[in-house]
Amino acid sequence: MTAFGAASPTATRMTADERRTSAALAGIFALRMLGLFLVLPVFALEAARLPGGHDPERVGLALGIYGLTQALLQMPLGLASDRWGRKRVIQAGLAVFAAGSVWAALATHIDHLIAARALQGAGAISAAVTALLADLTRDTVRTKAMALVGASIALVFALSLVLAPPLAGAVGLSGLFALTAALTLLGMAVVQWGVPAEPARPRLPTPHALRTVLRDPALLRLNLGVLLLHTLQMALWMAVPALLVQAGLPKAAHWQVYLPALVVSFLIMGGVLFRLERRGHLAAVLRGAIGLLLLAQLALWWAAQAHAGLLALGLTLMVFFLGFNTLEASQPSLTSRLAPPSARGAALGVYNTLQSLGLFAGGALGGWLAQHHGPTAIFAGGAVVCALWLCLSWGLRAPAPAAAATAATP
Repeated sequence: MTAFGAASPTATRMTADERRTSAALAGIFALRMLGLFLVLPVFALEAARLPGGHDPERVGLALGIYGLTQALLQMPLGLASDRWGRKRVIQAGLAVFAAGSVWAALATHIDHLIAARALQGAGAISAAVTALLADLTRDTVRTKAMALVGASIALVFALSLVLAPPLAGAVGLSGLFALTAALTLLGMAVVQWGVPAEPARPRLPTPHALRTVLRDPALLRLNLGVLLLHTLQMALWMAVPALLVQAGLPKAAHWQVYLPALVVSFLIMGGVLFRLERRGHLAAVLRGAIGLLLLAQLALWWAAQAHAGLLALGLTLMVFFLGFNTLEASQPSLTSRLAPPSARGAALGVYNTLQSLGLFAGGALGGWLAQHHGPTAIFAGGAVVCALWLCLSWGLRAPAPAAAATAATP
């Protein structure tokens, strides 16, 4: 497949409908993820107060089982969105997530919380939301739309680091889950009244759609990429907070490093990624982003041994976030372009399944490496993974943008 040529400036500008769609769907992701992220910094401490919460394995299961049920259901719900419509599946998934949040708020035992978190994960709508975003945007602006979604998630993550401790102190873990349910209901309202009607799509029989996706070498490369990306991300969080504490920054102030690193990385990405994409270099940008992750892993490996200061850690995290956010925008955009429209939900279902498995694998592997070999092993292993990933990505080519536009005119 040949790389596409440069697109005209007019073709790369979002229409009014594309801006509205991107903002609405980014808002849905942000509202849902804010509820999840608010829980993470305080979950282990607060869950330990429940009956049965003295068992760290059960607390860990309560935290992680969300990702497992997400991984199991991303693909079926992506296929369902191909067959029965994106918005219908999104609304159903949000309703399930809200029900799980209410159950978690009412939990009186750690086992109840485990079941509630599993139900939360069953509302696996990422594939359907991403597929709807792809349906309602043109190829030439899709990476920009995906970047907006990625930015919304990253910013609510940084916001959660600031808000979670005082909110948990005021309303407790049950109050945070109740707030999550309320934010989810707000997301359902955004889907109903803020997202344009989805376009009609040709329907492909489900087994055929799945075979098409699983036999495509380029899609397989991207699926492997998102698995490795989120494995690296989760493993990183098993070691970086301790490095920041070691450098003299208390846990409650870690956002002072994360937030500037995130903001600067997005500013650089916005100034470079879309310009290079317009010139037909998206596949090269993807490989460059993997190279940045490799550089960040090597720098963190050095920092863990040299007891580096906050400035070095902050700059290294900015490099990591720049690579991570670029891949978060470019990989799903490429996946949506490479998949036929009739199998787009299936393709993004597989993609998001591998993403969820990466979250699970990164936490498990990072914890094992940290316990048995220390933080330097996490970063050394991450560097090896990035080097292999860079080699495997070398044959990837971006497809030419579709001539037809699905978006409305301004």
